[in-house]
Amino acid sequence: MEQTHGILIRLTKLTDSSLIIHWFTEGAGLIKTVANGARRPASPFAGKLDLFFTAELIWTPARRGELHPLKEVVVSNWHMGLRKSYVATLMAGYFCRLLEQSVEPGHAEPLLYDLLRRALDHVDAAGPSRRGLLHFERELARILGVSHDRRAADTSLRDAVGELPAIRKDLMERLPAAADFGSSKPE
Repeated sequence: MEQTHGILIRLTKLTDSSLIIHWFTEGAGLIKTVANGARRPASPFAGKLDLFFTAELIWTPARRGELHPLKEVVVSNWHMGLRKSYVATLMAGYFCRLLEQSVEPGHAEPLLYDLLRRALDHVDAAGPSRRGLLHFERELARILGVSHDRRAADTSLRDAVGELPAIRKDLMERLPAAADFGSSKPE
């Protein structure tokens, strides 16, 4: 059995009673688990599996394939503030999608885990802002080693990982420019 802290970044229905859960974890990076029976009312996972929850999870490594059976989840942070507004939820989703697009599954990335944890905690407590989004992109580009002094972080990330998640455009339109203390380009 494996055990680590993780952030739930995606849920997918597998069967009428089971879910596939994508986690970004501290000790194993991006992993997928299957929660058998999670959709049943009496499931031991009831109330413990939702987007952006931070939890300690225990799973059994799969013998074949990438779906690891999930055994136990203990939620440590529900991030309730991320559900207070559509824009906060959208921003948290953008962070998760961009990170998922930027890493290979199954490789521990403790700096990236910490970046995502801090970003979600910030949006949860302070709300979404353009400044927060741009900071996340700058830090991600720096940690990935693709940042450049004279280029905006979003441009560097596009060059490194391909198109950024489509929700970025909607998010940038919804975040007031007044909340930003500068542009996306360094001065």
